[in-house]
Amino acid sequence: MKKLNIILSIIVLLVATGCKKEAKQKSTPPETTVNAVTHASGLQIYRYNGYSVVKVTNPWPNAEKGFTYVMQQKNAIIPDSLSQYITIPVPIKTVVATSTTHIPSLEMLGVENSLVGFPGTNYISSEKTRARIDAGKVREAGANESLNTEVMIDLSPDAVVGFSISGDNKTMTTLEQSGTKVLYNGDWTEQSPLGKAEWIKFFGELYDLQEKADSIFNQIETDYNEAKTLAQNAKDNPTVLSGAMYQDHWYLPQGGSWGALFIKDAHANYLWADSDGTGSHTLSFETVLDKAQNADFWIGPAQFTSLQEMVDSNPHYAQFKAFQNKEVYSFASKTGATGGIIYYELAPNRPDLVLKDLVKILHPELLPNYELHFFEKLK
Repeated sequence: MKKLNIILSIIVLLVATGCKKEAKQKSTPPETTVNAVTHASGLQIYRYNGYSVVKVTNPWPNAEKGFTYVMQQKNAIIPDSLSQYITIPVPIKTVVATSTTHIPSLEMLGVENSLVGFPGTNYISSEKTRARIDAGKVREAGANESLNTEVMIDLSPDAVVGFSISGDNKTMTTLEQSGTKVLYNGDWTEQSPLGKAEWIKFFGELYDLQEKADSIFNQIETDYNEAKTLAQNAKDNPTVLSGAMYQDHWYLPQGGSWGALFIKDAHANYLWADSDGTGSHTLSFETVLDKAQNADFWIGPAQFTSLQEMVDSNPHYAQFKAFQNKEVYSFASKTGATGGIIYYELAPNRPDLVLKDLVKILHPELLPNYELHFFEKLK
């Protein structure tokens, strides 16, 4: 009898200890950790034992709210203080992405087979993902602002990675109300070249591939900085013109924009580098001609893919020295099988290749054996 009492006491003690332990796990606040993101201004990632907290602080320009997502690994205990946020069990198995800029991240992480739907599949240029589309493995999902809800419900993905221009996306709201896990991605709002590329860590959290995402980004960061350092050794600092006419106005990048920062890091003098803003300047032809007629290079002349196309559109383009010397470079001529421009899809993920292209164009002696990846010299 005494032995039985001892056993019962031990069982009661173990049960009580287990209850206390469970209660302690549920009520324990998150331990201290640091943000795993260093360049992206609109993304924060805090990693804990068994889960991570992902904060998208700038989902669209001038956003007045952000989003917090909790990525929960199997059997992980999430603190009660995080119960108010959307929790995503990771790794996810199926996803609907909504921007072509998401495709390179999936492929670089090796999870492209998880893509089951996309709005506007013809915009995708990657050969690897196009093969899956052609095989019927990626469903056409409508358009970003009006996703086909019937298709979405049929697909029932583990997550939809969406984006919004202004926060007024009724389709996303409808999907959220139906129980679909919608996550906003703000990679497109970043202006820093490395900031855009660092959003691969967002997908790394979704697929529980943090170390792989970090490793890929670290290599891109290293290669970018090496190219930037190399460019600083150039003896020349050539002047650069950009953009082209659309209807009655010339559109070109403002000084704080993504494109302008690339030219700066390539050790060149972009003629509108001192302009404020991160979007596009709208100028008259005469204003651009007055300032840039003798510019050494013309980078990114809108949609044009040949010098003849340019003068057919506007004979006055021939007044620029860069045009006369055939120093005009465009990324518009390199497209995928269905016409999508590869630069728009891949360049945000590979700023190292964009910078090397520009160093090769502006300082060819520094990269004598390098072949242009995105740009092409117009003929």
